[in-house]
This record gives sequence, structure tokens and C-alpha cells, in this order.
Amino acid sequence: MDIEILQLTEGAKAAKGLTVVIDVFRAFSTACYVFAAGAEKIIPVEHVEEAFNLKYIYPDVVMLGERLERKVPGFDFGNSPTHIMNQDFTGKTIVMTTSSGTKGIANASGADEIITGSFVNAEAIVRYIQLRNPAVVSLVCMGYEGRYPTQEDTFLAEYVRDKLLNIETDFGKMKEILRTGDGARLLDPANHQWSPASDFELCLEPNRFDYILRIEKGEHFNWLVKIMIQPPAANSQPLFIE
Repeated sequence: MDIEILQLTEGAKAAKGLTVVIDVFRAFSTACYVFAAGAEKIIPVEHVEEAFNLKYIYPDVVMLGERLERKVPGFDFGNSPTHIMNQDFTGKTIVMTTSSGTKGIANASGADEIITGSFVNAEAIVRYIQLRNPAVVSLVCMGYEGRYPTQEDTFLAEYVRDKLLNIETDFGKMKEILRTGDGARLLDPANHQWSPASDFELCLEPNRFDYILRIEKGEHFNWLVKIMIQPPAANSQPLFIE
């Protein structure tokens, strides 16, 4: 298995094989919480205009997304796991656009398969990759707006890579670095209207969810679905449930 860590939008464009598009703060952490709240699917789009077009065609969709970390005007929700924690999205379709994560999905056109990456489902991601056993794995760190690398996305890529290679990882050390490093923006009171401090903990709760989010391709749009990954029993391989 050839594992490559790639950075930003150009990295997404270069991605091959099974591709993990990573956005820890906050898109693909929030997406996991959205599915936990009962959503049926998430349609990720690169541009705000695409989201509004889908809303026009499908009036019942829920709009979720941000620009410059703030909720897009006219959307139902921003990009905060805190703000959707107590929502009921049962059976709902969510249209999502973010400055980094959904941009990465849109630009990873050379990938054989795309899943999302966050710490909240990191072990499920590792187990899924092990089950698929692809020749090539691309770990794409989308960073800030797909333009600047961030510690949290690179840390997750290193975490997944090391787990796949049976190398010891130290998540606790990563989290403490983030607290005063690139994660400090989530803890800044000036940002709490759109990014509560609780987002930091919610995005860094390792392995809260035992599912991965995978892109399914359609004629008019692509969407994310939840795939449960059962932990392995003793002396056996993990299973995933379509």
C-alpha cells in the first residue's frame, strides 16, 4: 500500500486511489455529527451558488455551510458541530458547502474513491482502508480555505498513515499542540458567535463515531453516505455494512 500525504487544493487535484479528504476544523467533523442527528445524505458542493440552486430545485433540503468560518447568509446552519448537536435531521438531505472540505471533494476528480477525514471517526477510517486494501491511498489535508496548511489536518493524515503502518501515535500530544497552535482560533472568544469553544473538543473527540462518510456519484450531483464499520472481533477482520 502506497500512502501519500498531500496538501491543499493542488493536493486534491493530484489525489489518486482511495482518497481521504481531510477537514478536521470543522467540515468533516460537523458532517459526522449531522449524520448522528439522523440525516439521510449530505450533498457537498464547492460553491455557494450551487447550494442555492439545489435549494431551488429541492426546497426541503437543509442548507449548511460557511465562508470565512461564518454562516453563509440565507443558510440554515453554519459549520459548527455545537450548533447542530441537538437538531433532528431524521430523513433530511443536507446541502453543504465550506471553504476547504467540500472544495477538496470537488477537486479530487482523479480519485478512485473518496471518503472524508476527521478525528471523530479516525479509527473507522483506518479500518475501512485496511478492508479495502487499495494499492494507493491519498491523504489530502485541505488546511485553511484550501490555501494554507493547518496543523490539525496534517496531524490527522499522519495519524491515519501511522496507524496503517503500525507506528505508535500520540493523539494527546497533538491535541495539546493544537490548543495553543492552529486550534486556538476556535477557543478565541472573539469567534464564539460562529465557532463556540466547544467545537474544539467536539472536533477532537477521537473515534466518537464508528462510521465513515463516502462519496456516491449521481447523474446530477454527488452525495455523502454513512457506512458503519464494525470493530473487529477477536482474531478476525473488521466489517463494514453498506
